[in-house]
Amino acid sequence: MLRVVFPLAFTLFCGAVAASPLHGVAMHGEPALPPDYKHFSYVNPDVKKGGKITYGVVGTFDNLNPFILKSMRTTARGMWDPDYGTLVYESLLLRSRDEPFTLYGLLAETVEWDEDRTFIQFNLNPKARWSDGQPVTAEDVMFSFELLRDKGRVPFANRLNLVSKMEKIGERSVRFTFNDKADRETPMIFGLFPVLPKHAIDPDTFDRTSLVPPLGSGPYKIKTVKPGESITYERDPNYWGKDIPSKVGMDNYDQITVQYFLQDTTLFEAFKKGDIDVYPDGSPGHWATAYNFPAVSSGAVIKDTFQSKLPSGMFGFVFNTRRPLFANIKVREGLSLIFDFEWANKTLYSGAYKRTQSFWQNSKLSSFGVPADARELDMLGPIKDKIDPAILDGTYKLPVTDASGRDRTVLKKAVQVLKEGGYSIQSGKMADANGKPLVFEIMTQNADQEKLAIAFQRSLQTLGIGASVRTVDDSQYQSRTNSFDYDVILKSYVSSLSPGNEQLSYWSSAARDREGSSSFAGVADPNVDTSIKHILTARSDEDFTAAVRSYDRLLLSGHYVLPLYHIDRQWIARNKRLGRPDVVPLYGYQLPAWWDQSVQ
Repeated sequence: MLRVVFPLAFTLFCGAVAASPLHGVAMHGEPALPPDYKHFSYVNPDVKKGGKITYGVVGTFDNLNPFILKSMRTTARGMWDPDYGTLVYESLLLRSRDEPFTLYGLLAETVEWDEDRTFIQFNLNPKARWSDGQPVTAEDVMFSFELLRDKGRVPFANRLNLVSKMEKIGERSVRFTFNDKADRETPMIFGLFPVLPKHAIDPDTFDRTSLVPPLGSGPYKIKTVKPGESITYERDPNYWGKDIPSKVGMDNYDQITVQYFLQDTTLFEAFKKGDIDVYPDGSPGHWATAYNFPAVSSGAVIKDTFQSKLPSGMFGFVFNTRRPLFANIKVREGLSLIFDFEWANKTLYSGAYKRTQSFWQNSKLSSFGVPADARELDMLGPIKDKIDPAILDGTYKLPVTDASGRDRTVLKKAVQVLKEGGYSIQSGKMADANGKPLVFEIMTQNADQEKLAIAFQRSLQTLGIGASVRTVDDSQYQSRTNSFDYDVILKSYVSSLSPGNEQLSYWSSAARDREGSSSFAGVADPNVDTSIKHILTARSDEDFTAAVRSYDRLLLSGHYVLPLYHIDRQWIARNKRLGRPDVVPLYGYQLPAWWDQSVQ
């Protein structure tokens, strides 16, 4: 519904209560920065802009539209990007990377809401412009929500399901009044919604893949596109937002190129030759041994290590519970015991990793080693009976083997758990009561994943379990994960200090059969849905912490993921030509705040 509201004097006369405009909003508490802040803490406000940078990624691309289901995982990087920045499109608000979940003005200069967050109003910055010079309007905002509802992919397509009324307020404002499906995170998520130009988009063709450079409001325009190979962006000299506080010190290059490679080994070789300027490294072994090339010795390449301030997240083998075999929780639990982490860590990684025991390890949100308190137990109610008692009282820990790869004590326990699931060893093979062998496929997407899968395969063979390992190319991997066509895959679940609606895509019943969602395990459990609701409705920091801990316990008790390992550091190698700020924010290094030091 579209309604133009009368002037403020008339509104107040009729008895409506006007909210005060805010420069920023926080999920819990108040924004750390004052209304008159000049820039984020983790940028160099005096940086001299110019020069260029080249990033490298593994994969391919055939599309420039990041908001549609078709080719959703093969859209060119940089269009709408958590790592390189949203170079072409922009959202209403911008997230500070030095606070758990706080948003400051971008396309919207200020916002308004009430204490119960029943609505949010975005007041557009009068300076906001598209790259063709036309102003960003309230009509653009409403058009974007309606277009992505009709033609976009999840989660964008679902946003208006939470709205009872969308209306234009005055000349430059849009207000969303929420229905009973919304929660306290909803207005925050709306602040991160992309805004698209109504005058430059044909709704009838929007959901088709396209390599035609689109019109955006962001700091860059597309210069050249080589499908599947590279995309180059050039700075828009007339970018409207270069001086607003949330963008000071950002977007520092005149040119940004993203090159694509079929394999990570090829990408790394390109970095060694200087064709790529930065190389984020997630492998301890590679970080320790692979940098003995001349550019490192001469100082042309610099290795940086950053201490992470974030939760561990969860990386592991994910069991697809849509498969009948993995609908059996005892099968999932038994298989999880078989993987010999100590052997793999010693043999493959020289002991560099820590075993992950929680989705939010290394933070106050983690349940690991923490008994459930009265607040948690009250919040859980009868759900607590579905949680492993050892996980509930904080004593649970994954088994530690003797690192032999054949620890008889742990394997004996695994056999017992699998027996409870209806499987036993028959003529040297693990099989069910009808003699059907326990076999499955582990799908991997690169050599590192394949190495881990083979280590798991090795352990499984000791109990007569048949696991085949199949490594597929990127396009096949994306296609099969989109349609949930796999038995077991390796996945990382990134955990923030402010988990919220993203958990719906990972773990909710509603996401289980939604193609393109992140429901990799295919969970459909009303108790998990309830726990997510507790997170989304928590008001106090204490209730929020209790909600996440109890949710962590429930996921761990479900054995949907075989936990592997994590590192508490970030490693990245860079061309010495690149400079970076001294301040490292809560979320780690921020590439959009780096710059080219060769600019004079």
